Amino acid sequence: MRIIVAITGASGTNYAISLLKELKKQKIEVHLIISEWASEVLKEETNKKTSELKKLAYKNYSNTNLAASISSSSFLVDGMIIIPSTIKTVSEILHAHTSTLITRCADNMLKTKKTLVIGIRETPLSGPTLENLWKLSVYGAIIFPLSPAFYHKPKKISDLEEFIVGKALDLLGVKNNTFNRWKN
Repeated sequence: MRIIVAITGASGTNYAISLLKELKKQKIEVHLIISEWASEVLKEETNKKTSELKKLAYKNYSNTNLAASISSSSFLVDGMIIIPSTIKTVSEILHAHTSTLITRCADNMLKTKKTLVIGIRETPLSGPTLENLWKLSVYGAIIFPLSPAFYHKPKKISDLEEFIVGKALDLLGVKNNTFNRWKN
């Protein structure tokens, strides 16, 4: 399996880190794009460096490298996740502004009908943002609010992260047991 993982400058980089660790553990081929602002947020939220995240991926790309192999719709990939995604990235994808590698890859997912998961972490959401997210869902993107559940009785923050990672893996079609599923 081959997945593109993009990290933008929204808060919630721990979700991306946990997802990358699980994908590496499962030997999924990850092509990673980290935006410039994601690197800044990563330092602020985690004190980690992008070099640490890059070690979790099969291959890494600069967000400015529009000549990268993954920028082409002929690049065979099973899906893409943007986690976390900024509102700006959502708007750029919706309006086909493909001036970055992240938005170009996302556009490729939409036009080839491949899985595109947009992990939106922002709250609250404005009317225009809700409209943009709705339109992207109509075009085939999966809108994934990074809102953990509590029915599994989390005891620590990592339990909340594992829930989100498990749901992200589900959306990408990757089997997993990272969280306790609903049982009645």
